[in-house]
Amino acid sequence: MSSSPRAPVIVWFRQDLRLSDNPALEAARQTGQAVLPLFILDDETPGQWRRGGASRWWLHHSLAALSGALEAIGSHLLLRRGPAGAVLKAFIEETGATAVFWNRCFEPFNCERDKSIKAELSSSGLDVQSFNASLLAEPWTVRNKSGDPFRVFSPFWRNIRSELDPGYPLKAPEHLPSPAEWPAGDPLQSWNLLPRNPDWAEGFNTVWTPGEAGARKRLEDFLASGARQYAGGRDRPDKPYTSGLSPHLHFGEVSPRQIVSATESVRDDIGDRNAEKFLSELGWREFAYSLLFNFPDLPEANYQAKFDRFPWRQDSAALKAWQRGQTGYPMVDAGMRELWATGWMHNRVRMITASFLIKHLMIDWREGEKWFWDTLVDADLANNSASWQWVAGSGADAAPYFRIFNPVTQGEKFDPDGDYIRKWVPELARLPGKYLNQPWNAGPLILKEAGIELGKTYPAPIIDHKAARERALAAFQSLKETA
Repeated sequence: MSSSPRAPVIVWFRQDLRLSDNPALEAARQTGQAVLPLFILDDETPGQWRRGGASRWWLHHSLAALSGALEAIGSHLLLRRGPAGAVLKAFIEETGATAVFWNRCFEPFNCERDKSIKAELSSSGLDVQSFNASLLAEPWTVRNKSGDPFRVFSPFWRNIRSELDPGYPLKAPEHLPSPAEWPAGDPLQSWNLLPRNPDWAEGFNTVWTPGEAGARKRLEDFLASGARQYAGGRDRPDKPYTSGLSPHLHFGEVSPRQIVSATESVRDDIGDRNAEKFLSELGWREFAYSLLFNFPDLPEANYQAKFDRFPWRQDSAALKAWQRGQTGYPMVDAGMRELWATGWMHNRVRMITASFLIKHLMIDWREGEKWFWDTLVDADLANNSASWQWVAGSGADAAPYFRIFNPVTQGEKFDPDGDYIRKWVPELARLPGKYLNQPWNAGPLILKEAGIELGKTYPAPIIDHKAARERALAAFQSLKETA
């Protein structure tokens, strides 16, 4: 392929929608050639793992933010749509580009796609380079003493933590060389990523600011406040003690290296215990990616094959009640309503709601995984699949089968004043705290004074906790007996 010495180079943006600490962008800048920033909307992702509705909402706003950031340094974000390989090939022919730079993705289908694209472009004489921009340690680099991938989190994290040195994250470029003439790109609005009729994401705007600047501010705000209570308060959904960085991390608006560096810079202020606990949550994300890379069927298949025999129930009415936050268990319903309203749910409540679906309703964990994939702004294939399998007991280093969260006592412990439930289940707001997590135990007079009519203004429990627990334990026990 012939080209002029000053032919442009392409930076293919994917899940790295930021300018700072972006090794692919920096490598392109260092060539001294014109840089063509490109994002491809590739909807060829297999079936159910195409971006969900909430993710598409975030992507729209993140691309708008990235476009603005590039314009500020004299560049321009080009948008194209279609199968990534074909789009890249056509774009290279159109522009005469001599090199393509990107940061690696680790989903199985993306790995397969990228390997094929890299081989084809390299064989055509292009300079093709890929980089790590989204993990502290790439999955193939972390092995136990036997050379196998870790299957338990604690030794996995110790292995990374002992050698963790994020160095100094790369600075954002102050300027990018531009071509004499910009190629055409799609208008962002033409992709129809935002929901219409109805706009179910209307409430997202009051909670989130997608983009690199929004990620930076959220990290700064967390380290200045919530981080100081993180270790002891991270399980409190009624308190602002968590970072809310997960969607920014998924879309690459902030890198884990940046988070580690920023956390270490304030370690003395927030305390070692808080810093280490927070960093260990990055460790869980790394562990999830290691599992997904080494066991690529993790999103669809039980990690522990014995769970293939589990007697899951088909109950569309119960599934719908769970999805809509109408189970009759206030803590579960609060979480599911927070999810629908904001595209996010506090991690403790994610465990409670997941446990309820799996162990109270005995509905297949994959049904919950699919719902979260569509409704979470931080929907991440590695985290989502690893976390659902952890709760189900079918995953690596999973919760023991007999851990069945009691949604009443969980609510009383982690939302002791009832602020979280009253916010998301307002029809219970006037109920005394004693009964807030178990309104069915309040007498008729108390319910009447609170304006509650069970079964009408708020549902009665769709299942009895004790009966559900006994049924689940019997089902899990059957797996042990037939092993």
